Formats: sequence, structure tokens, C-alpha cells
Amino acid sequence: MSGYVALLRDPVVARPFVASVVARIPIATAPLGLVLLVRAARDNYTLAGIVTGLFAVGLAVGSPLWGRAMDRHGQPRVLVPAASVSGLLLLLLTAATVWTAVPAVVLPVLALLAGAAFPPLSPAMRSTWRVVVTEERARRRGYALDAAAVETIFVGGPLLLSVLLLLGIAPLPLVVTVVLLVGGTLVYVRSPGARRVRPQPVGAGGHGVGAALLHSPGFVLLLAVMAVMSIGFGILDVSMAGLAEHLLGSADRLGVLFAPIAGGSAIGGLLYGSRDWRSPDRRRLLVTLTLFGSLLFTVAFAAGEGIPLVVLLVVLFFTGLFISPNLIAAQGLVDLLAPGHRLGEAQAWLSTAITAGAAVGNAVAGVLLDVAGARTALGVAATAVVVAAAVCLLAQRSWAARHREPVAVH
Repeated sequence: MSGYVALLRDPVVARPFVASVVARIPIATAPLGLVLLVRAARDNYTLAGIVTGLFAVGLAVGSPLWGRAMDRHGQPRVLVPAASVSGLLLLLLTAATVWTAVPAVVLPVLALLAGAAFPPLSPAMRSTWRVVVTEERARRRGYALDAAAVETIFVGGPLLLSVLLLLGIAPLPLVVTVVLLVGGTLVYVRSPGARRVRPQPVGAGGHGVGAALLHSPGFVLLLAVMAVMSIGFGILDVSMAGLAEHLLGSADRLGVLFAPIAGGSAIGGLLYGSRDWRSPDRRRLLVTLTLFGSLLFTVAFAAGEGIPLVVLLVVLFFTGLFISPNLIAAQGLVDLLAPGHRLGEAQAWLSTAITAGAAVGNAVAGVLLDVAGARTALGVAATAVVVAAAVCLLAQRSWAARHREPVAVH
């Protein structure tokens, strides 16, 4: 772990990283906050799932567009207006949800727009790592640290929500979400490390880069794997609220269930990133996906009647151990499969695949909770992750062929 400490002792590295982590907390708190607020104000899990799903759809559509804009115009000129607009739309959505006189159809529209305006902070930070850390081994640790932080945000954000919900003010989680989004983004773009990232000139044919990426079979297979995995993760995310309501008597206590997942994800990501692996990313992704899916099936089983809560919490912890390594391995594969001069945009496409999958998962989870309950929803989540592992297995030959080709220095 000394390698992580050395990175964070450098203020040029630590300032943009910490600010980006703060600004990315809303990636987790906004969707779940919307689920809980719509459920409380409109008493409808299906509507909550649709609203949250369309927020993620908007985020998925906007991310590659903002990623390309950052390549051309620089990070501050893109991130600041995007964060401001998205924050304003989230506040409007919060007010419209609480004011029940507003027709329900307005909520998904506002959610879609707020998601589309959401700034691409993960691709931005990925570019910053490449600038502020020049030594390759240290940079790999930085990538692992960042991926572990992102996955911990996804599972740790609900812990923050659970604390805010104890205050009994329904709109508070989304208001805090906006403060974190806008404030964290402003601190990030003002950091010396982030300011070192320079726009890349658009060369001939630059307008077709996005399409060229999507014409690469290996890259498309990676997007498919992460999208299907994220369907499972999106279902898991929303299902935790239903499971907390079933087992603990209130969705407001979901922090009890998310705490072990968050701890497992943080520990798993840091342990994964601290090792110098001999096996390629493609094989490690297959292993972590298979273990993640298998343990999710165990979570679904442990969620049944008569299983002690402590057993469920232990299973959730071990499940969390394999969350962060999935993203770390996938990001490594992006660097292998994408052109060196468009890695930022390629990482944005990865974010799109993840958020699009989560959008589907969020919407499906809302319906499953209303129709079949949390245990069935968790079983479907596990099935989605296992399917992602199967696609990953089929993609091994394509990725192996790309691995044997010379990789451009970047």
C-alpha cells in the first residue's frame, strides 16, 4: 500500500484526485436519491425506476459527447458549464417530485436532461493521471486507486444517503448531491494537475473517431460485457432499498446493507491494484466477473427468510471484493484496444456502456420490486453478471489477438 501513499503525498496528484472523487459521489447518490425521493413522494417504485433509469440514459448519451468536447476544447470549458446545468436540473427535478401537483410525466424528462448534462469526470481524471504521473508503474497504481474510488463511490454513496435520511428531510440528499457535484467540479478544474491537461488538436478525419471505435469488434465486445454487468449492478443498487425495507423495516436503513459492500469494494480494489499481475487484463476480468456473479447468487439465497442478518452481511462483503477489480481490468483493456490519441473518448464510451447498463438495471429493478420482490430482483442481477462473464469468455480470442499487436506509445 506504500505506493498509494506516495501518490497521495504529491499535492499535484492528490488535489485533482480528491476533488474528482467528491464531484463523482453524485454518480451514486443522484440515482438512489431519486429512487428514494420518488418512492416517498409518489409511492411508486416503478416510476422511481423509470426516473432513475432515464437519468442514467441521459448520462450515457452525454458522456461520449462531452468526452470528445474535452479533447478539443479542454476540461474547464466543458466541465464547469456541464456541472452547473446538471445541478440546476437536479434541483428542478427535486422540486417537481416533492410538489405532487406536477404531472408524473415531467419527472422522467427532467431526469433525462439532468443526466445528459452530467460532466464526464471519470474520463477527465483518467486523462489527468496520464499527465501528472509519468512513471508507468506508478500510473498503473493511480489508475487502480481511481477505479477503486469510483466503485467505492457506487456502493458507498448510499451510506451518505442513509445518514442524510436520518434527518427526516426528503429532498436533502439531492440538494447535497448538487452541492458535491458543482463544488467538487470547480475545485477539480482549478487544481494545477487538471490544468496541465491540454486540448488535443483535431486532425483529418477526427470527426469519425467515435464511429471508428465502435467499428472495432474487440472494443464493442468490451462495451457489451460492461453494459451487461452494469445491468446486474443497476438491479443490485435499487434492490438494496427494497431488501432493506423487507428485512430492516425501512428503506432508509439501506446503509446497513451497503456498508459491507462498500468496505469489500474498497479493500478488493486496493489489493488488486497493489499487485503486479502476470496474467493479462482480459483473463482477470473473466475471473472477477465470474466470482462477482456467483456471489450475487449467494446474496439472493441469503436474502431468504430465516437466514441470519450477519450471514447476509458477510456475503455482501465478499461480493464487494470483486466489484472494483472489474472496472480496473476493463479500463486496462480500453487502453489496449483504443487508439492512443483518443483514450479519453474511449474511456467515455466505457462510462456510457456502464451507465446505459445501469439505466436498464434501475428500470428493471423497479418493476421487479413491485411485482416479485427483492430476492427475485437479486437473482436477476446475478444472472446478468454471469451472462457478462460468458460474453467475456467469448471475447478472449479477439482481445488476445489485439494483445499480440504492437501498442502505440502514448
